Amino acid sequence: MTESCLPDDCLLLIHQKLQNRDDRDAFGLTCKRWLHIQNMARTQLVFDFSFNPRRQQEYPHYIQRLLIRFPYLSKLSLAGCTDLPDSALTPLMVSWSSLKYLSLYCCFNITDAGLSLLSTGCRNLETLNVYRCNITDAGLETIAGSCHILKNVNLSDCSNITDRGLNALCNGCPKLYALIITSCKGITGTGLKGASPTLTYLEAETCMLSSEGLREAVSGGGLQYLNLSHPRNLSRHGDGLGHIGSGYAQRLRFLNLRMCRHMSDESASAIAKGCPVLEEWNLAICHGIRLLGWLAIGSNCKKLRVLHVNRCKNLCNQGLNALRDGCGRLEVLYIHGCKGVTNTGLEIFRMYRYNVALRREECATMLIGPCVARLFL
Repeated sequence: MTESCLPDDCLLLIHQKLQNRDDRDAFGLTCKRWLHIQNMARTQLVFDFSFNPRRQQEYPHYIQRLLIRFPYLSKLSLAGCTDLPDSALTPLMVSWSSLKYLSLYCCFNITDAGLSLLSTGCRNLETLNVYRCNITDAGLETIAGSCHILKNVNLSDCSNITDRGLNALCNGCPKLYALIITSCKGITGTGLKGASPTLTYLEAETCMLSSEGLREAVSGGGLQYLNLSHPRNLSRHGDGLGHIGSGYAQRLRFLNLRMCRHMSDESASAIAKGCPVLEEWNLAICHGIRLLGWLAIGSNCKKLRVLHVNRCKNLCNQGLNALRDGCGRLEVLYIHGCKGVTNTGLEIFRMYRYNVALRREECATMLIGPCVARLFL
């Protein structure tokens, strides 16, 4: 039997066994049929993020041809194709059941029309990154109506998204695992009502979540990571952060509340009592927490390993003593710029808790816990 008599599935298996890139390239040069097999075997297509204007203009011209050539991709990244029009996604209308990952990161010209195209053929999509795309609630509703097994969605800086679109996503995608809504100014958090217990990671940095929205954010009961740092509206609408400790966040392990300046003792106490497995908590620049709040944290956060209190102007020696006498599992304390804490207070803390590392640095990225962005790489 000659090679030409082998069925496609056998040739595909042979191609998959080739380890050397030169061998795989030579395989496709044998004949048109083998080139077709090589195209079928390709599972990833990633475009380089380029700031070269000329390259940005060239990308849209051949992306369609590449999508037609490689119909069995499982991962497609068009990140940085800033001039990519909706029409470039037309090949995705055909059944692309193999596609699991799609990144449209910084594709500024992609609109609801583009999402409608991919929702038609990409029903098995699991990860979608539409950072800074020009989409609205209508586009999200289309996606939620077709892509029911979506797990990871990045909506960062999509300024036209509101709670309506967010609610459609939460109710239409029962397997939602990680959601990023950073800098989505139109979202108050009420759209998270009905979120699945599978929702584990929520990034809502620089958002305008309301008190009700904060309650809905944890209502699913499955959150392990929550980032609410640098909120835009807590000073105007009150605190409301105490809802995090209302009983739904029993599994929460990582909580970033950096720059929640108006956070109260009551909220700090509610979270300390209502989040029993909290391991890392960023309270940097939370000026509203005073002695009662630090006492509650020391008394209730039995599993806390890492605590950030940088530039908390109302942390004093007594508050530091509360953390020293409680928080038995504490391993790292980020502390500097706390005017109420004296050098003597720090030395006493070191003497009693010599196994706790005191660090002055403050992470430039302000990220804590696991890197959620890795889910979108």
